Amino acid sequence: MLTSRVEITVRYAETDMMGIVYHGSYLPWLEVGRTTLLKEQGFPYRELEAAGYHLPLLSVSMKYHQPARYDDTVTVHTRITDRPSLRIGIDYEVRRGDTLLLTARTEHAFVDRQGRPTRPPAEFAAAMARAFVDD
Repeated sequence: MLTSRVEITVRYAETDMMGIVYHGSYLPWLEVGRTTLLKEQGFPYRELEAAGYHLPLLSVSMKYHQPARYDDTVTVHTRITDRPSLRIGIDYEVRRGDTLLLTARTEHAFVDRQGRPTRPPAEFAAAMARAFVDD
């Protein structure tokens, strides 16, 4: 399993008139979690793109448990629990301290510059094989 954590302070622009985070504001936070996890594993998204690889979103699901509010500090916990291949499934929890605010999952696929499905870079596949040696 690969894990990462990143803190985000809720900005006023991410909230509605009641100071509650708008539901669509969570999607960029998931992206921050995902790109942070990839970077920490040695695969910054910028370098993947430069090498001709993209990871478009195939699906997203989110369940809202409690609202986040303006000026809260939230932590995005990001996990890859299954060895990625052509597709990558990523799980997320957004928490304010010990309080669970959101659970989510995204699915992505490796594609080339023309948008055709492709195998991930050899270095990425090797790193995932090492990280998920028990699979």
